[in-house]
Amino acid sequence: MLDLSKADTSWENWKKYLGQAMEFAEELGISKAKIETYAMTAGTILAENVPPANPEQKAVKELWEVADKDEQQVLARLMTKLASRSR
Repeated sequence: MLDLSKADTSWENWKKYLGQAMEFAEELGISKAKIETYAMTAGTILAENVPPANPEQKAVKELWEVADKDEQQVLARLMTKLASRSR
């Protein structure tokens, strides 16, 4: 399980942390589709329970909150793509 308390709060480090988590999941053989499902679940949990640590996270949270389920799936996919680039 991801320990968010150890994640640096700068946007660049946050993306790198997410990228490392994705890399670990891929090494475990978790499919991209399953990772995106987990990203969707994580997005909901983060939006409901974790205050944004920087302006970028605040923007993502606000987008998440106004998005319908289909739009949230797109945001989750985009975040996984962004995290993949940030490894």
